[in-house]
Amino acid sequence: MTRTQFEERLFGVLRWLVITFLGVITIVPFYYMILLSVKPIEALLLDPGSLWVSAQDFTLATYENVMKSTDGGGQGFMQLLLNSALVSLGTVVLTLVAAVPGAYAISRLKFFGGRQVSALFLAVYLFPSTLLAVPLFVMFARLGLSSSLVGLAIVYVAQTVPVSIYMLKNYLVTVPYSIEEAAAIDGCSRLQTVRKVILPLATPSLMATGLYVFMIAWNEFLFALLFLAADPDKWTVSLGLAQLANGIEVSKTVLMAGSVVLTIPVVLLFFAAERLLTEGLTSGADKS
Repeated sequence: MTRTQFEERLFGVLRWLVITFLGVITIVPFYYMILLSVKPIEALLLDPGSLWVSAQDFTLATYENVMKSTDGGGQGFMQLLLNSALVSLGTVVLTLVAAVPGAYAISRLKFFGGRQVSALFLAVYLFPSTLLAVPLFVMFARLGLSSSLVGLAIVYVAQTVPVSIYMLKNYLVTVPYSIEEAAAIDGCSRLQTVRKVILPLATPSLMATGLYVFMIAWNEFLFALLFLAADPDKWTVSLGLAQLANGIEVSKTVLMAGSVVLTIPVVLLFFAAERLLTEGLTSGADKS
């Protein structure tokens, strides 16, 4: 066996070992979380280390408890999910509306300090959010938006626009200039070129950026607590889950059901957008 053949076999085996290891540490905790969520608390106390649930112990009562309104004796996660969806989707839309022109300007327009501006956007994102919490709360309180989902979405936009511009800029610089030149020859203005040519080609990057922004807004806790703590009817699902975790009277099976409810929308959204995330729409675009 030659050295090249030995290395190919060795790295082939190591690759699958690494993939298996990463798969186990990723899937097993999620599997155990789902397992606990479909167990009654009595079965969990009798055998907390069990990695299987019997047919007689299987129950969805925990999910019913989590999703039922608080007036009905449940945890009210249906309203929390709706609040989180409104805030997250609003944040994605507002962020992309602001980030697309900014990313295009940095990647295409020539102006003094262009590189420094691009680095500055990323540097702003690196500031700890705790530094901005109190000033933003005071400012939004004076504007009457301290207990508003709209105000919370605007706060998230301020956090997500810099990194979104940076992500989109890195993709737009790979789009060939010849495509825009061809559009200009056909009579398109710059705005029409962006809308009819650049945005369709940048769909994978827009989807990836939008998904990233959605996950930030969906899972964010600090600003949601700061802005919405006084109004439980407007809480997001992350606040509701924290409330479950701190509740002494709430069983861990119900807490796990709430964790699953928090996680599943993001997982489903990722799989729904997977094709657009991985598809190279610019392949073959620059042809003579």
